[in-house]
Amino acid sequence: MQPPENIPTHLAPIADAAVSWVNESQDTNYSLTGLVDIEGVGDVTKPFDFGLVLCDGELCMREQVSVTPDGDSYRFAYVEEAEPDIPPLLDPPPGIRREWLDKQLEKYEFVLLLYYRGLW
Repeated sequence: MQPPENIPTHLAPIADAAVSWVNESQDTNYSLTGLVDIEGVGDVTKPFDFGLVLCDGELCMREQVSVTPDGDSYRFAYVEEAEPDIPPLLDPPPGIRREWLDKQLEKYEFVLLLYYRGLW
């Protein structure tokens, strides 16, 4: 996974546009926390797929997106994989989980975390 600070410059604006598209299509407010499956994506003038790792502070997920150049912009579509290497719902990165726990502990005396099938 490439964290936001390591995303190649030629993919950064496309990734940002893809996140905006996901947020609009799902009525969500995700932030980009990384890209996956970008090996071999060099020519952005041809269609390609990549995975967005998205978090909203409580939930993190991976969306596989197909990117098709369309003039000066891009068209996006969801790609459904039979068995993705990285599951669609992800445990948030440690920093985000810590922030969430700190906020919850400010409001409540204790927090019970349930770990179920790889999800928290």
